[in-house]
Amino acid sequence: MTLKQRKAKTRYERERRRLHRLHRLEGAARERGYVLIGGIDEVGRGPLAGPVIAACVVTSKPLLFTGLNDSKQVQPHARERLATRIKECADAWAVGSASVAEIDRLNIYYATLLAMERAIAALSCVPEYLFTDAMRIRSFHGPQEPLIKGDERCAVVAAASIVAKVHRDALLAELDREDPRYGFASHKGYSTPQHLAALERYGPCVHHRANWARVQACMLELFGEVVVD
Repeated sequence: MTLKQRKAKTRYERERRRLHRLHRLEGAARERGYVLIGGIDEVGRGPLAGPVIAACVVTSKPLLFTGLNDSKQVQPHARERLATRIKECADAWAVGSASVAEIDRLNIYYATLLAMERAIAALSCVPEYLFTDAMRIRSFHGPQEPLIKGDERCAVVAAASIVAKVHRDALLAELDREDPRYGFASHKGYSTPQHLAALERYGPCVHHRANWARVQACMLELFGEVVVD
């Protein structure tokens, strides 16, 4: 075996072991008799602009996809490829969202729960057991297991995070085409130097979260009051 072959085998074995660990919690649920295992996660809690998006993925079999991980740990081109495979192989998947207006009215925590509830309601089949990323969804009446850093510990939650991230990124790219002043396609609404500079120059638009401190500070500086264009 050549050195290149040995390195490739080592990489393969390392990834196989990682995926096995990522499916450990799902395996335990299946050993208890649950077949349809669901995972739910959100993206977009931290940005200054754009909706919060949740995705729920339901599967009756392990998602043994090379590179499956928390969406933040996966490169954009790989996320898109994985999202396509997840949707093709899952028993069901759905996306839910909460708008900027709902975030401002409810606060980000309850808006996130609303997005998750909408994702579950849109599923074609209900999971028998649900893993969540640290949040308990009271409207879901089946057994559920909130996991701290669930997208790093549970394969089906990681899959949901990837589906949600790809969906939200596409939405922010569309917002960028509608209003290119802010660069939404590049920073996805997060508070990057580019985004903050655009806010200071143009002020916020309807896609910005008016109740967020940095957005309000910008409005006060520009207009002397909180006003959204």
